[in-house]
Amino acid sequence: MFLRLATEKRLPLLSPFAAGIFTRGFSSIDRINTNLRPFPDYSPKKPGVKDVDLVRDLTTALKQRRSEPARRVLSPFGQRFRSDHLLWAFPHLRSDLPLVLSLIHWCRSRRHPIPAEALAIAAHLSVDSKHLQAARQFLREGLSHPRFVEQVIYTYKYWCSNPSVFDLLFRASVDAGRLAEARSLFFHLLTYGVIISTDSCNALLSRIPLHELLTVFTEFPESGFRWNVVSYNILIHRLCQIGKLEEARGFLRKMEDKDCVLPDVITYSTLIDGCCKSGELQEALELFSEMSIKGLKPNSFTYTSLITLSCGNNNVVEAERLFMEMLSYGVAPDAVVYTSLINGFSKKGNLFAMSRLFDEMKSSGHLPDAVTYTVLICGLCGSGKMLEANKMFVEMISKGLSPDEVTYSALIAGYCREGRMGDAFRLHNEMLHKGLLPNVVTYTTLCDGLCKQGQVEAGNELLHEMCRKGLVLNVVTFNSLINGLCKAGNIDQAVKTMIDMEAAGLCPDTYTYTTLMDAYCKSGDMDQARLLLKEMLDKGLQPNVVTFNVLMNGFCVLGMLEDGKTLLQWMLDKNIRPNATTYNTLMKQYSIDKNMKATSEIYKGMLALGIIPDENTYNILITGHCKSRNMKEACYYYNEMVSKGFNLRKSSYNALIKLLFRKKKLQEASRLFEEMRAMKLVADREIYSIFIDANYNEKNIKTILELCDEVVENCYVEEK
Repeated sequence: MFLRLATEKRLPLLSPFAAGIFTRGFSSIDRINTNLRPFPDYSPKKPGVKDVDLVRDLTTALKQRRSEPARRVLSPFGQRFRSDHLLWAFPHLRSDLPLVLSLIHWCRSRRHPIPAEALAIAAHLSVDSKHLQAARQFLREGLSHPRFVEQVIYTYKYWCSNPSVFDLLFRASVDAGRLAEARSLFFHLLTYGVIISTDSCNALLSRIPLHELLTVFTEFPESGFRWNVVSYNILIHRLCQIGKLEEARGFLRKMEDKDCVLPDVITYSTLIDGCCKSGELQEALELFSEMSIKGLKPNSFTYTSLITLSCGNNNVVEAERLFMEMLSYGVAPDAVVYTSLINGFSKKGNLFAMSRLFDEMKSSGHLPDAVTYTVLICGLCGSGKMLEANKMFVEMISKGLSPDEVTYSALIAGYCREGRMGDAFRLHNEMLHKGLLPNVVTYTTLCDGLCKQGQVEAGNELLHEMCRKGLVLNVVTFNSLINGLCKAGNIDQAVKTMIDMEAAGLCPDTYTYTTLMDAYCKSGDMDQARLLLKEMLDKGLQPNVVTFNVLMNGFCVLGMLEDGKTLLQWMLDKNIRPNATTYNTLMKQYSIDKNMKATSEIYKGMLALGIIPDENTYNILITGHCKSRNMKEACYYYNEMVSKGFNLRKSSYNALIKLLFRKKKLQEASRLFEEMRAMKLVADREIYSIFIDANYNEKNIKTILELCDEVVENCYVEEK
């Protein structure tokens, strides 16, 4: 709002802020004050005698018959009425805005043009009567007239003297998209001592391009104007939108240190969201901590940004911690938060957490949308739960939600993984029927599924269909076909497909070469596998640990253990870090050869590099030591394995139980046998014989019959 300063010189109107710093004697305002121009005196065109009579009769009729429609009251004056009469009528109706509005409405109905001066006066009268909506309408209409701003200024002193009319005029210019004119108006009004309100200037900030926004942000305060926290929030938001986070953080510091404007929860939430969208979780958490220190309570938007990024980074532990903190502060999570968390647990394959959050979401009154259902379906498909995924898909459609390409592609991928190509193509056809276009990922998934089923020709035909539909084949598509050909044993055709791939302008990648090398290794052709590795290196492609594991497996299967050890040393010399699978492959082959000394040496080398043994590592060690009758070592690795939460495989159970029995550890052997049965793992027939004999000696007829049933059900069925 604005103030009237009653001084000896009758200064024009100033905003409270401008008035305050004027009285404090700030030099910038003093300098402006010396050049302030007075508002002009209003001197309208004088009416003739006949015009005076007409206006008097017209306005008298309006006043006396105000309850009647203006159309009926003013009908006798229609033939003689001109636009000038409207201006001359205003002084008679000055204190009666409803009659002014009626008269203007009647003029419009008779298609009389409304002069710019009349619109300016009508706006003043509306402001004076606190009818701001009418004032905004007149000002917006007036802006279509040339020099309308000067008409508002010209009529101001006589008709209104309420400076909020200029605030409304400024907003009208902004709303009409006349942004350059609004900026000019700001400085023009300064010459009359009027400063536009911060709220109206904020409306300008939110509309102009960023480079202009930064200029305005600097220019306006030079005239004694001050930005508020909303102004800074607009600027910070715009900077964050284009990733200029450093500049945004700079303005956060400036608003406090230089302008004494305190940031609010929106300021910090905007910056946190910007950091999250740029993947800067640590910076976002630091701002979050700073925000809490200042006593600002995070809102739903703040938590949503942090939770979404944490889930995107597969850090669901941090996401859930933030979620629980959010609930403890009484901040209600929205559908986006629940969907983000479900997506995070979906990537981890945690179906229980997904289901729990989905139920919580619905019980909290948030309706799952298409994105939520798609996330759930993707998670279920990724975990192989196709029955549940299909139920969720049916539920989604029953709720009136439309699946998109992502939903269908997830289901198609799930069916392809299970080899249910009929269901996959049924959904593909359903997509087409609904007008959804399968993308290259969908077709690649179908092609890969066909190839894994041995239907390589059908996969190849699908690639041609993709080309006919204008889809550009990518490396993944060709890799799927090459993989299928290799699994079908057609290595020559796979190599030819790689040549076709290069002819199409696509470069084979590490996966392409690794797939072919794996096929050659499994066929026993290590020379060709080596040649592919050399070709790969010559092309500047970096082999990954999977590539070397493929070669390692090839060497070990063929009994070329020294070559395998040489490959491992070469990897270490080249700073290529092996993983547990690399070591497991070598250990397994030495273990099969009952060379547990070499197996142990490899295991120690693995630990020395800080590579963590996995479940397979322990099973190899336990089985190997059992077959070598190393009771102490087998039990040591078994205890260590259990302490780390790993499980024995069937072969490891069989080997350990046999060793325990041979070493007369009947109680331990019996405990492991019962544990194995509880896990639904089938023991060897030899082990069943051992325990049937032991129970026979104890005359446990019931247990003997149970074991006999299991032998018949499991062992003989397996043999068949």
